Amino acid sequence: MKNKTLLLIASGDLRLSANQNCWAEQEAMEAELCKLAESMGYKIERAHAYDPVAKHGFISSQRQGMDIFSKIDRAMPIIVAEAVWQYSHHILAGLISHEGPILTLANWSGKWPGLVGMLNLNGSLTKANVAYSSLWSEDFSGDAHFKSQLNRWFEYGTIEQDTSHVSPYTDNESLSDSVLASIDSIVETMDREKCIMGVFDEFCMGMYNAAIPDELLFNIGVYKERLSQSALFAEMQTVSETEAGEIFNWLLERGFNFHFGSDSEAELTESQVLEQCKMYIAACRIGDRFGCDAIGIQYQQGLKDVCPASDLVEGMLNSSDRPPVKNAEGKIIFEGEPFTHFNEVDECAGLDAMITKRLHKALGQPLEITLHDLRWGDFDASGSTDEYVWVLLISGAAPIEHHIDGWKGSHGYRQPAMYFPKGGSTLHGVAKPGVIIWSRIYIEDARLKMDIGQAEVIELPEAETRRRLNETTPEWPIMHAVMKGISRDQMMARHKANHLNVVYANDSESVRECLWAKAELAKRLNIEVFICGN
Repeated sequence: MKNKTLLLIASGDLRLSANQNCWAEQEAMEAELCKLAESMGYKIERAHAYDPVAKHGFISSQRQGMDIFSKIDRAMPIIVAEAVWQYSHHILAGLISHEGPILTLANWSGKWPGLVGMLNLNGSLTKANVAYSSLWSEDFSGDAHFKSQLNRWFEYGTIEQDTSHVSPYTDNESLSDSVLASIDSIVETMDREKCIMGVFDEFCMGMYNAAIPDELLFNIGVYKERLSQSALFAEMQTVSETEAGEIFNWLLERGFNFHFGSDSEAELTESQVLEQCKMYIAACRIGDRFGCDAIGIQYQQGLKDVCPASDLVEGMLNSSDRPPVKNAEGKIIFEGEPFTHFNEVDECAGLDAMITKRLHKALGQPLEITLHDLRWGDFDASGSTDEYVWVLLISGAAPIEHHIDGWKGSHGYRQPAMYFPKGGSTLHGVAKPGVIIWSRIYIEDARLKMDIGQAEVIELPEAETRRRLNETTPEWPIMHAVMKGISRDQMMARHKANHLNVVYANDSESVRECLWAKAELAKRLNIEVFICGN
């Protein structure tokens, strides 16, 4: 590029406490990047100043982002530098209108999840049909490949990444007639009877990529029921203390390990959990009342200010072994199976889970599904494996069947006060060893697409698991995943979201059939499918 001066912006959280706590790490990353750029003959200028009143330098609202971009030369090269989680819609409007080269850039850290924020932004830009390049590194100045790629972007305004692990799915002749018949039945039933996705307030934390336009769902046979978190909170007030106590006692009898304290502002309390039990009953009843096949609760904004977080609720909903809840007619709602929930009302994850549950039920495979953040990854510091091991982590919605020792091996900790002022229990556990299928539905070229691959969940030594938890968010459930046939950088180059869905298969013999069957089902539902890895 002829222009040796580049602009930098940094989108942040909506929550002031998060932006203030994370600013020092962002500032340090920017300083390192600016120093490296200067050594290459380029100057990086911030497009927006540090705010001494707010005590951070993040863009913290959509309006602020629009105002900043209104003063930017649209032809200028721009770097979106992220060391933390960010809300993509703060800057999306400006980037859609921008005409110069765009680089999304992130650190590589579990504690400071800029890579997660960047992946969400990348998925949002992809959906909005905005061209961009991406880079990430743990050590900007010491990473020769990163420096080479950054210098290439400085020169040409674009970077090509290795995505040779991806191949389009067409068909698979190995699928048996019985499996194909099951797929045909699912497609026909969804078309004839239709399905309902219950959405408790759309668009969580600026995740534009996670909202599916209704018209893309119609030809699949899926329709949204737009519900309200206000209605959920109101329904919670109709649940009696006795009913909430029954749910709480059920969890205690199963051996779930709550870690209670007395200071509700910093510790988990029994009253927080009882309120979550009310939310669980209320969510089941509203979802049943509206005939929903799956539900998603937004919760990160709005609900968090009036009641405890929904993560324990979501984990129970996604479990087959969960407390029974009866509807108005006295029938147990989804008895003996999950009432599928998609965390953070990520509709792409919700659609994936809806079709996966139907397929796995037909194939006699596990029905418990969750999304995770693609939070971070590292080699095993203990040396127990030479594989690159990803940290898949989510705030608490993982089903109990995914955890080692189920309820007895799982723990309830208070959600971090920085994000959840009203607290609430997580559903922490360590994922059991086994084979899984991971997948992500996303929107590109105004159509639904799916990336899908196979992974192995491995068990790491306790000290290594603790290291990874301490490097991320130790209160949350964790999965140690090895992606088959995909390097770290290939995964980052291709993935179009901060989330991915995971589901176990019964064994290594059946996992491939499950993967191919899911790819075929998605194709027949008008989703363009890509196989990732080997």
